[in-house]
Amino acid sequence: MIIRSLIFALSALMTVSCGSGPENRGSRATTGQEEMADLNRYLIQKDRERIENYIERKDLKMTESTSGFWYLIKSEGKGNYFTDNDKIIMEYECSLLDGTSCYSSKDLGPKEVILGRTEIEPGLSKALRMLKPGAEAIFILPPFLAYGLKGDGEKIPSRAIIIYNINILSN
Repeated sequence: MIIRSLIFALSALMTVSCGSGPENRGSRATTGQEEMADLNRYLIQKDRERIENYIERKDLKMTESTSGFWYLIKSEGKGNYFTDNDKIIMEYECSLLDGTSCYSSKDLGPKEVILGRTEIEPGLSKALRMLKPGAEAIFILPPFLAYGLKGDGEKIPSRAIIIYNINILSN
């Protein structure tokens, strides 16, 4: 349903922006940008509703961060919070909102990240900064903080909401 809405909105946008003469390009471009911004807000709101429904169904006590991902710290851990250049070794499971497992340390081994240097999802980079060695947490990343419109080209589809169950191994 969301894909259909997205295709319809993009088609409408292309129809509005095509065929404008040079005299109307400025106002049409602004209108097109406004329509794209409206579409983006709509998609973010729909993703938020899907996440909230998931949290309610699973009876989780999660909190939304200021950047837009959701989190539940199951175990605080000890020591200092992670910052840039810290080496993090974690056990994890990455899955889709429907429960489909994408990647996990059970299959691939623990993941090693150097915070701020290793290329990871923007939401995961922000989320890991909330943790200390030994912590356990659940993070839900909306598409704009995960793999976005493209997915990862392998197991994570376009516009996927990602759930990370993470256990930070003590250093």
